[in-house]
Amino acid sequence: MSTTFQLENAAAEPMLLGNSEPMVALRALVRRVAAADSTVLVQGESGTGKELVARLLHAWSARAGKPFVAVNCGAIPGELMESELFGHERGAFTGAQAARKGRFELAGRGTLFLDEIAEMSPPLQVKLLRVLQERSFERVGGSETLVAGARIVAATHRDLEQQIELGRFREDLYYRLHVVPIQIPALRERGDDILLLAEHALRGLDAAGLGRVRLGDGVAGALLAYRWPGNVRELHNLMERLVIMHAGGTVQLRDLPPKMRQSQGEEPPLAAAADGDGDGDGDGEQALHELMQLVADPADPVLPAQGIDLRAYLERIERSLIEQALQASDHVIAHAAARLGLRRTTLVEKIRKYNLRETIDASGA
Repeated sequence: MSTTFQLENAAAEPMLLGNSEPMVALRALVRRVAAADSTVLVQGESGTGKELVARLLHAWSARAGKPFVAVNCGAIPGELMESELFGHERGAFTGAQAARKGRFELAGRGTLFLDEIAEMSPPLQVKLLRVLQERSFERVGGSETLVAGARIVAATHRDLEQQIELGRFREDLYYRLHVVPIQIPALRERGDDILLLAEHALRGLDAAGLGRVRLGDGVAGALLAYRWPGNVRELHNLMERLVIMHAGGTVQLRDLPPKMRQSQGEEPPLAAAADGDGDGDGDGEQALHELMQLVADPADPVLPAQGIDLRAYLERIERSLIEQALQASDHVIAHAAARLGLRRTTLVEKIRKYNLRETIDASGA
């Protein structure tokens, strides 16, 4: 999927998994709202699945057979965003060698998903408000009035009321978008759904050819006790890392990241090593093992019997390590780059490559 835009005629209905009370209520709400044609504002923490909800609203609506267009408002430079949304005519600006349709035009009578709406620049917020009010727009450099017939679903992980108080988001636009609000629960609020999603992720990874793992004693308890600040995205990334590291085996509690083992009462590995006298070889080996787990270094990967896509395999490892470094550095890119031995600009390029846009937003890059 493109990091900024996706256009598709949905062939398969997305799944919103979970048997917890919050998820049962969420599915019922999405089903009810999908039948209407109102503008929807989807809110929730990063990694909770806001785009999945938007896709489900589209799949369950009368517009299901029409295009679903997703635009990442935080990943497109501000000077290009107007053209991305509304299109442009030939010669409208330097480099515009041909006319181009914008996302509103491509969405037609389908659904336009404006992800990370809080990152939209104030001037563009004014233009979007006008389109929502008048249900029409013009291409950049054009004079023909075009109909904006798409249903609008917007999403953000930010508190828009707080952004209004800070002067970063227009109040009138907020109320235009906030017709039907949908709040997605954080993963830590979903109880046993954590294990259901973990098992679903493991089955998917096995079907993709990465291999199978089993969860050993204590692992399920650690997963349930952890707070999951990265939500479902963090859970899936962990399952992928565990499959890469332990394909064909059983994941033990010691194989989980230290922060998850601590939730089970285990002492942090670095502290444990510091408390020892350093004379025993066993203690040194254990400390080395813990450090290797901390950085998830695939020192001795196993080739699956059915073979593997080496490029995709290496990209998964690289993405996983980048996410860990960013999380450990509180999403400060300069600190994460130092942990990875990369230049800051190189890390920013990789963040964009893997669509880890929230980290760029949080760091101000």
